[in-house]
Amino acid sequence: MSNKQNEIIFLNPVFTHNIWGGRRLKEEFGYDIDGDEIGECWGISAHHNGDCTVKGGSFDGMRLSELYNTHRELFGKCKSEVFPLLVKIIDANDDLSIQVHPDDSYAAAHENGALGKKECWYILDCPGQAVLVAGHNARTKEELVDMINEGRWEELIRKVPVHKGDFIQIDPGTVHAITSGCLILETQQNSDITYRLYDYDRISDGRKRPLHIAQSIDVITVPAQNAQKSVIHPENTDICRLIECDKYDVYRIIVSGTMEPEIFGPQRNTFWCCTVILGEGIINDNSIKKGDNFIIPSGYDGIKLCGEMEIIMSSAK
Repeated sequence: MSNKQNEIIFLNPVFTHNIWGGRRLKEEFGYDIDGDEIGECWGISAHHNGDCTVKGGSFDGMRLSELYNTHRELFGKCKSEVFPLLVKIIDANDDLSIQVHPDDSYAAAHENGALGKKECWYILDCPGQAVLVAGHNARTKEELVDMINEGRWEELIRKVPVHKGDFIQIDPGTVHAITSGCLILETQQNSDITYRLYDYDRISDGRKRPLHIAQSIDVITVPAQNAQKSVIHPENTDICRLIECDKYDVYRIIVSGTMEPEIFGPQRNTFWCCTVILGEGIINDNSIKKGDNFIIPSGYDGIKLCGEMEIIMSSAK
């Protein structure tokens, strides 16, 4: 193992301005961002629409995509041609559009070989009585098409109640939307493909934003997954696996004092994407705080966490 494999890789986030964005990423996470309507922090990303740079260490200033391409030993068993994951924090100051994502096969065929987009949400904060859009109520494809063409949106979309600390898996083909007041950490495939089904007829720069009705109809799963399976209420344990699927594993870690979680040791032969979502502390000799994003490379020799904080950690499959 090289010395570089025993360095934690800290990243400079990339931010996006969106008509539905707010100020919480600046005010609550302390990110230094110009302007308002800041919708997303791409905390760990090697996507060409937002490629993070390394902050400090042996790879200071290098883009994550370049690091992945030139130092594959840091990423263990991962065989993906591109860095496989993208981790965001999303501040929805207004409702996001009703949308759906394609799977890998559809994206490869229709989006110039891009990856599809499987994603999941951890609810960092939300209003009381909050709901998210997850799924739809059409029983057949024909009924789906009729509801869309007739604009029967309230009848079509399915809303599910959520609370702070809940977790939702959004598979490709799932109609979904984040609603006003929700603050979410999203772990997803490295993809920026979104098919917008409905946008409340909002005006942006003097015009309505484009919709992708035909593509949406192509990829929406009918019937939708059972509503009761949409939302997970994680156990309040120090180490909680939120999801294991074919694209990623995601964990929430609650640190209160000192812990050395063996599950993240070098025997896994994988790297870990980490975002501190609450509090502050130390990982080995590195001070970390809410809003920090970093990668623990494959082969890293033991993790010791100290402090009072919560971290979301994910690894690629």
